Amino acid sequence: MHEFEPFLLGLIVLLPLLGFVVNGLTAYLAPDRKSIPTMVGPAVIGAAFVLALTNFVRMLGAEPHGPVDPVHYWSWLPVGGLQIEAALRLDQLSMLMTLIITGVGSLIHIFSIGYMKEDPGYARYFAYLNLFVFFMLVLVLGANFPLMFVGWEGVGLCSYLLIGFWFKDREKADAGKKAFIVNRIGDFGFLVAMFLIFANLGTLDFAEVAERAPEAFAYGGAVVTAITLFLFLGATGKSAQIPLYVWLPDAMAGPTPVSALIHAATMVTAGVYLVARTGVLFALAPVSQVVVAVVGALTALFAATIGLAQYDIKKVLAYSTVSQLGYMFIGVGVGAYAAGVFHLMTHAFFKALLFMGSGAVIHAMHEAYHHTHRHEDPQDMRNMGGLRRYMPITWATMWVATLAIAGVWPFAGFFSKDEIIWQAAAHAVGPYAGWYRIVWALALIAAMLTAFYMTRMMIMTFHGPNRTGEKEQKHLHEVPAVMWVPLAILAVLSVVGGWVNVPHAIADMPVLGWIPTSEWLHGWLHPLTEAADAIVAANVGEVADATPLGGGEAAWALISFGIAVAVIAIASRLVLGWSYRPASESPEPTGFKRVLNRKWYVDEAYDAVVVRPLLAASRFFWKFVDQGIIDGAVNGFGRASRVIGWAGAQLQTGQVNTYAFAVVVGVLILLGFVAF
Repeated sequence: MHEFEPFLLGLIVLLPLLGFVVNGLTAYLAPDRKSIPTMVGPAVIGAAFVLALTNFVRMLGAEPHGPVDPVHYWSWLPVGGLQIEAALRLDQLSMLMTLIITGVGSLIHIFSIGYMKEDPGYARYFAYLNLFVFFMLVLVLGANFPLMFVGWEGVGLCSYLLIGFWFKDREKADAGKKAFIVNRIGDFGFLVAMFLIFANLGTLDFAEVAERAPEAFAYGGAVVTAITLFLFLGATGKSAQIPLYVWLPDAMAGPTPVSALIHAATMVTAGVYLVARTGVLFALAPVSQVVVAVVGALTALFAATIGLAQYDIKKVLAYSTVSQLGYMFIGVGVGAYAAGVFHLMTHAFFKALLFMGSGAVIHAMHEAYHHTHRHEDPQDMRNMGGLRRYMPITWATMWVATLAIAGVWPFAGFFSKDEIIWQAAAHAVGPYAGWYRIVWALALIAAMLTAFYMTRMMIMTFHGPNRTGEKEQKHLHEVPAVMWVPLAILAVLSVVGGWVNVPHAIADMPVLGWIPTSEWLHGWLHPLTEAADAIVAANVGEVADATPLGGGEAAWALISFGIAVAVIAIASRLVLGWSYRPASESPEPTGFKRVLNRKWYVDEAYDAVVVRPLLAASRFFWKFVDQGIIDGAVNGFGRASRVIGWAGAQLQTGQVNTYAFAVVVGVLILLGFVAF
């Protein structure tokens, strides 16, 4: 084997930026010319994917052990002891992320050609989409924290631009601002963590931090715990975990392909990537690991309960994303970094498929209502039903993704999500074993809820009688090939994408173990995770070989598969038995269902506890401090100057005898003071 040398690494990053420039100029100079963004937008991402795939093949033939040297371009911030290089590092983790970003991203770009073809902001849309991919590549390929932070802030900017893409609609513009503002809270944590890392280690390079941290920090020490908690605060904002998840459901305000890009391939995975990238620091901070895992489990369960009672098809998928991100944080939180990244990869496949499939449904519904001039909500599942007769390809591919996310064998989600649930149980050793047992139980419950609400979504959308309307049914049809071909590709990946990391325990089973590949991804990522694994093993001990209730990995894989199938069967029977009417004729939900439909009233609580007090405080400082004191003082000095000027002007008569009289009076007054 030979050492790996990246091939045209900088070009992978620059191609999307070039697409942004070309499409941005087109949007400014010739906004009606759709041929340019149609060719340039997907082409630059596709070319970047080809380059990434070339590097992946070259990396497969290279020696996988040892750190991969970064590619240096120039010295960015040479300030005393702070030496920040503009450098990119393509190792096993960033290679996987780059393939996901460019591969799934290129499919989303192709799908967008059909979805956005009638939009007047077509060129501007592709410019923003290309810029989004550029910043995400900077985030995952940057060799140090500051360069990663550039990409971190860049994807935040692009999310604001794309969520509020239809900015003339006040609600959509507000959703973009909400995402931008909430993420600033997490960004503050990221910045503080960087300051602490540099103050204690003298470097911000990822490889040097991982090398110096075990010697500089005591296991479980206060400093490394503070650093990792601040890092997790940053991850909580970007990856929508409790309590900073509230921006992600509102991100549905943007075009549906944007939702697919944000939720599947780019922004929300950044927090998981950050924790995986800094695994050595988290391995040294067991309290932080528990916090990450517990917050992930609570988020997975909490978001799943909300998904049970949503009617907007995109909102169901939005809370599904929040929940699945919780699983990823369970994985990286308990120390199973490869398992967390594995679910990140498979989730990119089936969640992009689900969002793009929902986009196909919304596209068909919108066209049907447009033909009959009705103004019903094309995203409300109560207006759907029976769409499988009109959209068979979309129906079939979305069921593949649903079975994958529900954890049904042999679909991708079965291997990745069940691996995380098993790892939570296996890591229930040491002083925090009780917490990990709770995490395991919560993850199991959330998995059952996932299977239920996803089945509910599919039954309401594609099965039963159609509720769109008699006239509208005539105009319902499958989307064009430019939209369904990406769905078909993602459907294949949603099946076979999990086969790259089949655990040995499952591979040895007589029925479920016919898939030949065994734990390839674990071996692929091992050079990057072995240092963190060694720290955990040395301080906590080896992981367990059974769950808190007994039974090994193979047994619980079979149990989990059986539970998923049972929940899908029960949900199908229940939902098919429920009667739905179109949204305009449906009563408001009541009781506990109303609580879930209103998302546990968290947004209202935020409004009462955070937003309104901030607005009141802002108005107070505006009225009484800014206008009353500051402006009052400035205006007071101005008025006093005018009075003094007016008084002085009264003395200026222009007559010499008056001035002589004033001089004489002044002299007499002075003589009086001298004399007396």
